[in-house]
Amino acid sequence: MDQLVDDMDNSSDDHDHENTVVGSLVSKDVSLRQWLDNANRVVDALECLHIFMQVVKIVNSAHSQGVVLHNNRPSCFVMSSFNHVSFIESASCSDSGSDSYQDVTSSNISHNKVSEIDWVESNGKQTEEKEDRFPMKKILQMETNWYTSPEEAAAYGSSSCASDVYRLGILLFELYYPCSSPEEKNSNMSVVKHRMLPPQFHLKWPKEAFFSMRLLHPDPASRPKIDEVLQSEFLNGLREKLDEREAAIELEEKIVEQEMLLDFLVTLQQRKQEAADYLQKDFSILSSDLQQVTKLQASVRRKGDSNSMNISKPDDFASSGSRKRIRRTPKENQESSRLTKNFKKLESAYFLTRSRAVNSGWMNPFMEGLSKYMSSSKLKVKADLKLGDLLNSSSLVCSLSFDRDGEFFATAGVNKKIKVFEYESILNENRDICFPIVEIPTRSKISSICWNRYIKSQCASSNFEGVVQVWDVTQGQVAAEMREHQRRAWSVDFSADPKLLASGSDDGSVKLWNINQGASIGTIKTKANVCCVQFPCESSNFLAFGSADHRVYYHDLRNLSMPLYTLVGHKRTVSYVKFIDSKTIVSSSTDNTLKLWDLSNTASQVIDRPIQSFSGHVNVKNFVGLSVSGGYIATGSETNEVFIYHKGFPMPAMSYKFNTTDPISGNEVEDNEQFISSVCWRTQSSTLVAANSMGNIKVLEMV
Repeated sequence: MDQLVDDMDNSSDDHDHENTVVGSLVSKDVSLRQWLDNANRVVDALECLHIFMQVVKIVNSAHSQGVVLHNNRPSCFVMSSFNHVSFIESASCSDSGSDSYQDVTSSNISHNKVSEIDWVESNGKQTEEKEDRFPMKKILQMETNWYTSPEEAAAYGSSSCASDVYRLGILLFELYYPCSSPEEKNSNMSVVKHRMLPPQFHLKWPKEAFFSMRLLHPDPASRPKIDEVLQSEFLNGLREKLDEREAAIELEEKIVEQEMLLDFLVTLQQRKQEAADYLQKDFSILSSDLQQVTKLQASVRRKGDSNSMNISKPDDFASSGSRKRIRRTPKENQESSRLTKNFKKLESAYFLTRSRAVNSGWMNPFMEGLSKYMSSSKLKVKADLKLGDLLNSSSLVCSLSFDRDGEFFATAGVNKKIKVFEYESILNENRDICFPIVEIPTRSKISSICWNRYIKSQCASSNFEGVVQVWDVTQGQVAAEMREHQRRAWSVDFSADPKLLASGSDDGSVKLWNINQGASIGTIKTKANVCCVQFPCESSNFLAFGSADHRVYYHDLRNLSMPLYTLVGHKRTVSYVKFIDSKTIVSSSTDNTLKLWDLSNTASQVIDRPIQSFSGHVNVKNFVGLSVSGGYIATGSETNEVFIYHKGFPMPAMSYKFNTTDPISGNEVEDNEQFISSVCWRTQSSTLVAANSMGNIKVLEMV
């Protein structure tokens, strides 16, 4: 779509850095394969026997259920920090053996739901980063071959319980015989499966070597059964020491668990104490403000009494026999409901305003914002226009603009026409289709239009070809044309000086123009597309513009070399900027937010903390419009809605949804493919004009 906002940079993923309650709560499980291949591993005979015993018990548990484990390989086991071994789900399994044993599944044997594939991917990355001497991916591929029994390798063979026992013999060798290099490991493991154990293994670990040879017997029938392995002298000879080791580990686990619980409780106590301190601080502030407002209210009432204001007193009610419980009006009930619904956000706004203010400076801004927020609750349609052109399927309105007196407004967009409507006549006509008083055809699609703030008959436009034009609206003719932009121009704006004009373009430049001269009088060059330009209402020396690099730049035009301020905080393209006053800017971005910036009382050239962030509308790809008036901020949404915010509060004050009229039934229906494309407040009023991507225009009033 022509109205899409293309993000020029791929913004980084945000990382939420939350405080960890107890660091030791994080699981430190490691694959048995990683543990075996640790280059710094020193063989502890009792530790290895303890690990082997646990694997044997896991295999025995499976066989007792009639299940062939198939994958009792190191990569399919994980070890806890206390050397507790668990079987994890494997991605592969083979056919059932001749003994009619079932395949192992996660439901009947696995306790740790860790996919072997996930483990390989995650640990493979870690291995590459650390340049491990044992390349994990290659080792895992070779492991399958190492742990394949002779009968499984044979074309006619199949897996059985004896195959699981064979793999125990391979594991026993790996536990007691670490290798210093991948080459040595592969060489040894390739011959072990043929029962050719290294001489050093026989010399250092004769019992282990003998037991491995039994488990690795080439004839499946000659291997011991799993229950025989479990009851063997090899495992039971050190049973007492193994039991002592298990008891010591359990005791250590309990100590660690108690320490974790203690750490958790201490941390929780600290956080609750911090929360209580903050609450006490907030309560003190609130109590002070209550006293201040109560005194101010009493003072105002005394002034009213002294001026003999006609205020009813309780005695008046008593004398008239009307001493009854006061009932709220429907409007008061509605206001109370809105207050309750948004209470948390209003509370945040109050404390935010309070933190920025000095002494009693918070009161008037917050009171004004609260009053305006509560004074209107919805948008009412005053007039409805449909600009759909039967000869042109593209009716998207890119820009709306009122003249200086609010008497006329202009529309422009992809239909290559500038149309001017008289506001009052639109309100008085009861027709769906209203005709403009002026219609100016153009050669290109219009991206932006604005009226001269002083010359009533003059407006300027920018178009998709990069041309900036000044129009004499009464004559319907071009008064000036500027052609220096190399790519599409997105935005144009008149300054307080009626001769000074600015434009921003996809070519990464902001051009300053004197409408009486053909050439630009100044250029600000940037590295990214410029999507919007805006002058303050009462100055021609300063300019703000938004960029596809996610930033807003504020320039003193008497020094074009560098920005006076750079506003950083948006995560995607900045599509609009508007001045609420000379030192307060609101910006709109395709990151679904509006942000409010205070340029006063700042010593830094980079402002990275907006004073307010507004959210509630949806805006991720389109230009949806932005307009400000009297502290109210209007914006569109890709949900085909108009949203109104007040500068003091982060949540919408009200919204209105455009619906599409069904051509057959004439009823309004929702159309989620449409979006609001432009909004514009009428000067010094509670009325605005909004248009959507279908070319429908509505005059809306806050009520």
